[in-house]
Amino acid sequence: MKRSVEEHAARFDEKAAEYDDGGSPEYEACRDLVVEYAAPGSDETVLDLGCGTGAIALALAGEAKSVIGRDVSEGMLEQARRKAEEAGVENVEFGEGSFGSPNVEGNVAVVTSNFAMHHVDDEAKREAIATVAGLGARRFVLGDVMFFGHPDPDEPYYSPEVDDPATVGVLAEAFTDAGFALTAVERVHEQVGVLVGERV
Repeated sequence: MKRSVEEHAARFDEKAAEYDDGGSPEYEACRDLVVEYAAPGSDETVLDLGCGTGAIALALAGEAKSVIGRDVSEGMLEQARRKAEEAGVENVEFGEGSFGSPNVEGNVAVVTSNFAMHHVDDEAKREAIATVAGLGARRFVLGDVMFFGHPDPDEPYYSPEVDDPATVGVLAEAFTDAGFALTAVERVHEQVGVLVGERV
């Protein structure tokens, strides 16, 4: 990991108030694909890891029985709670949690994560995907910075000093090792994509 969890949390605490103002077309396309592929049932619980200001969680609240949002940044969580209250959404709960310790009791049916996992190294990604599998999730939808070709810091979405993205191959292997069959691979940009895993 290029930076500690605490350093990442502090960085996003600083960005929280303005975070929703600057989404790129690729980021928004990725977010929309994650929401589309998540497709929870009306009786199912969704866990959104690295939920940020709640874009994915709030978008899925109307489909799911309940949504749990987890993030390491209290600033981002405060924004998510504010948005939920303003929208009158009552079946979403936001709280502290990380990829290694999602802080969730019981099973969840669907897990989503968007533009968050690239902050941890490949071994932590493997452990996170295994943790997701251990929660009983039938589907895991990951939107993130990921390399379809050679890493290029001159291209958008990859800042080597803070980011640690994986290749699509590394992520696909982690999915299958954790018991997920990869059912969709969406390339949004040379360095951004969405992977969908279903429990085998």
